[in-house]
Amino acid sequence: MSRTAPKNTSRSRLLVIFMTVFIDLVGFGIIIPLSPYLAREFKASPFEVGLLLSIYSVAQFLFSPIWGALSDRIGRRPVILIGLAGGGLSYLVFAFSTSLPLLFFARAMAGVFGGNISTAHAYIADVTTPENRSKGMGMIGAAFGLGFIFGPLIGAGLGILGERLGSSPPFGLSFSALGAAVLCLANFVLAASVLEESLPAESRKPRERRNRINEITKHLREPIVGSLMIVFFLSGLAMAQMEAMLFPYVADHFGWGLEKASMGFAYVGVLMVITQGYLIRKWMPRFGERRVLLWGLGGFALSLVLIPFSFNIWLLAVTMTLLALGNGMMRPPNLGLISLASPPSEQGAVLGVTNSLASLGRILGPAIGGFLYGVSKGAPFIFAGALAFAAWVIVLNSRAGDRA
Repeated sequence: MSRTAPKNTSRSRLLVIFMTVFIDLVGFGIIIPLSPYLAREFKASPFEVGLLLSIYSVAQFLFSPIWGALSDRIGRRPVILIGLAGGGLSYLVFAFSTSLPLLFFARAMAGVFGGNISTAHAYIADVTTPENRSKGMGMIGAAFGLGFIFGPLIGAGLGILGERLGSSPPFGLSFSALGAAVLCLANFVLAASVLEESLPAESRKPRERRNRINEITKHLREPIVGSLMIVFFLSGLAMAQMEAMLFPYVADHFGWGLEKASMGFAYVGVLMVITQGYLIRKWMPRFGERRVLLWGLGGFALSLVLIPFSFNIWLLAVTMTLLALGNGMMRPPNLGLISLASPPSEQGAVLGVTNSLASLGRILGPAIGGFLYGVSKGAPFIFAGALAFAAWVIVLNSRAGDRA
C-alpha cells in the first residue's frame, strides 16, 4: 500500500502534488485580491463584495464532501484533474464577465470545482506515515503561501498590462483573471501527464449515499475530531471576515489600489511560506501539534484585534506579520491532528467534511464582515479576534494533542 511505499517514492509523490497545488493556488492568489477591486468597478457595495467571496464558499461547502467521498471511491487523481479543469474554465468566465451577476456566476462555478484541495490533503494522507502526516500537511500550507506570493504579484502585473491593452473585459483588471485561467488549464495538462494515483484499488470502497447534515454531525459528535473541526470552522470564519474587509479597509484608510494591496498580500505569503515550509517542520516534532496550534491561534487572535488600531503603515506591517505567523501555525497541525484521529479509509470523507465546515465559515464570514463594516470599520476585525480566541480556548481544554 502507498502508506508503506519506499521513502523516495513518497517524496516524489509529495513533490508532484505540491507543484500541482502550488500552481493551482497561484491562480487562486491572482483572483482573491482582484475580486474586491473588480467588483467595485461594477459598483458593488462592501456587503456585495463580501457576498462575492461568500458565493464561492457556498458552492464549495455543498460540493467538497462529494468530491472527497468520490475520491475515496474512484481515486484521488481523477478528482484533482476535474477540479483543475473546472477551475480554469471558471476563471475564463470571470475574465470575460461584463456585469456583477456574471462575476457571481463565475465564482460559484469555481466553488463547485474547488474540492481538489481537500482531495490533495487526502492524497498526502495516502503517501505519508502517521509521524510525518502533519509535516506533509504543512507542504500544502507552504503551497498556499507560495501561491499567495506569486499569485498577487502576477495578478498585479497582468492588471497593469491589461489596463494598457484596453478597458473592457477581458482587458483592464479582468486581464489578471485571464492569466489565472491559462495557468490553471496548463496545470491540468501538466498534472494529467505526471500525477500518479495515490489510493490503491484495494483501498477504495463504494460509499453509500448519506445525508450531508448527518455526515457532518456524525463527525462533530466524535470527541477529538469534532472539537478539532469546530476549531477549524471558527478559525476559518475569523479569517474570512478579515480577508473580506481588509482590502476595503486599506483602500479606505490608506488609499491602496490593487498593486499595493497585492504587494501586501504577497508579503503575508512570504511569511506563510517561511512558517509552514520551514518553522512548522522543525517545531511540530519538538513541541507537538497541539502546542503549535495554540501558539498559532493565540497570535492570530491578537493580530486581528490589533488591525483597527494600526493607524499607520508601519503598525499595520507589524500586525500583518503577526497575523501571517499565527495563521501559518494553525492549519497544518489542525489538519494533521484531524487526519491522525481518523481511520485510513475515511480520510477523504473526513477531510472533505472538515473543509466543508471551513467553507461554511467562509460563507458566513464575509457576510458578517460586510454587515459589521457598515456599523464600524474596526468591528469585523474585533469580532474575528474573539472567534479565534474561542478556538484557542477549545484546543486548550480538549484532548486534541493526546497521542496514542
